Amino acid sequence: MESSPFGSRTRTRVLIALTLLGQSYARELSRFLRAPLSVVQKAIRSLERDDLITGRLFGKTRVLQLNPRYFAAAEIRALAGKLLEANTDLRTRASRLRRRPRRTGKPL
Repeated sequence: MESSPFGSRTRTRVLIALTLLGQSYARELSRFLRAPLSVVQKAIRSLERDDLITGRLFGKTRVLQLNPRYFAAAEIRALAGKLLEANTDLRTRASRLRRRPRRTGKPL
């Protein structure tokens, strides 16, 4: 059973994922967490309302990250890191996640 100290399992997993990935966007988080996009978007709205995460536009994409100006940002990051230690599945998925475009013409 997975702990959910941030209110819900999805909110906690989004914070853990952003701690692991640094920054991401809603659809990538949805795929990474294997959760429906609408559920992840609801968690994102809730976390932004609580000022735990922040987003900015990068072109047309809204990029999310942990809010570095949150008064307990270091503590949130430390707790999410501890929760990540217990979640080997997310760490394995993160190691397989492709974060940049594939070179044109490169075979799969």
